[in-house]
Amino acid sequence: MKTPRLSSAAVVGAMGVVYGDIGTSPLYALEASLTAAGAPTDRLAVLGVLSLIFWSLLVVVTLKYVVLIMRADNEGEGGILSLFALVQRTLAAGNRWQGVIVMLAALGAALFYCDALITPAISVLSAVEGLQNLSPDTGRAVVPVTLIIMIGLFAIQSRGTERVGRLFGPIMLVWFLVLAVSGLAALMKNPSVLVAMSPSYALLLLGSRPGLALGILGGVFLAMTGGEALYADMGHFGKKPVRVAWFALVWPALVVNYFGQGALILSDPSAAHLPLYQLIPASVLPLMVLLATAATIIASQATITGAFSVTRQCIQLDLLPRLRITQTSAHEHCQIYVPVVNWFVLIAVCVFVLAFRTSAALGAAYGAAVAGTMFITTLLGMQLAVSQWRWRRWQVAGVFGPLMCVDLVYLIGNMTKFTEGAWVPLTLALMMFSVFMVWRSGRRLLRNALRAVAVPLSQLPKLLEGVARVPGTAVFLASDPMYVPTALMRNLEHNHVAHQRIVFLNMDIARAPRQDPADRVRIEMLMPEVYAVTARFGFMETPDVSLALKQCRARGLKLFAQDCSFFLGWHLVVPRPRGGYAGIRRRLFAWMQRRSAQAAEFFRMPERRVIVLATQVEL
Repeated sequence: MKTPRLSSAAVVGAMGVVYGDIGTSPLYALEASLTAAGAPTDRLAVLGVLSLIFWSLLVVVTLKYVVLIMRADNEGEGGILSLFALVQRTLAAGNRWQGVIVMLAALGAALFYCDALITPAISVLSAVEGLQNLSPDTGRAVVPVTLIIMIGLFAIQSRGTERVGRLFGPIMLVWFLVLAVSGLAALMKNPSVLVAMSPSYALLLLGSRPGLALGILGGVFLAMTGGEALYADMGHFGKKPVRVAWFALVWPALVVNYFGQGALILSDPSAAHLPLYQLIPASVLPLMVLLATAATIIASQATITGAFSVTRQCIQLDLLPRLRITQTSAHEHCQIYVPVVNWFVLIAVCVFVLAFRTSAALGAAYGAAVAGTMFITTLLGMQLAVSQWRWRRWQVAGVFGPLMCVDLVYLIGNMTKFTEGAWVPLTLALMMFSVFMVWRSGRRLLRNALRAVAVPLSQLPKLLEGVARVPGTAVFLASDPMYVPTALMRNLEHNHVAHQRIVFLNMDIARAPRQDPADRVRIEMLMPEVYAVTARFGFMETPDVSLALKQCRARGLKLFAQDCSFFLGWHLVVPRPRGGYAGIRRRLFAWMQRRSAQAAEFFRMPERRVIVLATQVEL
């Protein structure tokens, strides 16, 4: 894969897409942390929380993600599922850890989804709450305005975000500059707050309030919730632009702004509520509300498109059934739209806004899912360091051991908010994890059932012996390249004829994000006029039959869609009567399998030339 070049445009673009989530945390993170400390205006609380935020951004975001985990790129792509695919490639077949790795990846993906559900709600709510600083009477408009923004944002997703995306970077560049300037102005008036850079204040705060320590950590975690999204969006721009953007502006702007908020609160305790807006002069406050709203919309857009990308990866990695996916850009491959996911996320976001109503209340629910994903990322990274980077055990223990302890502390800290709302995303994540595992186990059962009655390719000559041949080319989609497709078996059974030229097309999803076009297809002649074609696609790509046929023509096998008949085998799953969890799991799989998108649509086949032949399979 070609490495993206380092350019100013890439750096600015990374600020918009990669840092939208963590960049809007100053709207609510410090206030939530001080509230958890029990004394928002107490000097020790302010200095201790600032110290925790400073060292958390340094250790978790900078050292763990920007420096270490971003090394674990899967041909340029990042994120929990890219890391899973990378780790899976390093494990030998039959390795006893494979099942554990799959479960960790499925759980991490489920938790990441929940981040995409809450981020738009808390980000936009926190920005619109700035209306309260303009006039107390506008407080009642916060929820309705937030809902209107959310509905409008999700309504335009089907049109694609290619044009809007060009504005993301410059707007976020302005946002980070405003964070830095406003924070610096307050910091210069009370520079004594810089003593909080010493970790002693963090330890002193936690030690003096042991009963509140985990709750404080849960609040502080809100300052780094975009760390996992940072890694997931790395593939859009490459490692260098993401790192340059972080070190050159994003990290300094965040630190300066947090310390500026702390300096203001120490000077004026009444500024503890919505402290970021208190940094802004009243004359330009309306503009700041508009800028904050734009920044949070960008952060929301990044998580929405992230949910679309993760959905496609889950489908390709066999964690979800096929869903209808629309390409919204002819130039940007990552610009996709998944209708079911879009409306599911919108409904969830609206429910969160109506149920919690304020960013402070929603902050209690936020963080638990992200903390879980971060912990799983550390576990998978540790496995990768052992299996691919060939680190020695003492190196793994020395680097990943402390990181795992930090992740575990923050995970436990967020669990203290369970009864206050953290149970909501965790429950949703558990439900999604169950769906992933039901689908994956069901697919395994289906494959085993089909193989039990399948005909090996070695028996193909005997199968076609004496069968009448008719003019034309038949393309049979083959799920397993070692066996004769069930669609051919049903065609011979019902029509008693075969086409003059037969092609078995296997659409293979690689454990790499993208496949080299030069090695897209592999062609094997099984017998005269009978070919087996394997078309390989990465898990970040959309499988396309037309593209596979084009590559076949380049290699000498002349296949044109308008001259072919495409045969698909549809497996109608019928669960056998069975009680208990096993029976429920099979019935749920059968329900999902029947409602998954048809292969013709998913693989972009010319639907007018597709013939579907059903095979009933009992599980």
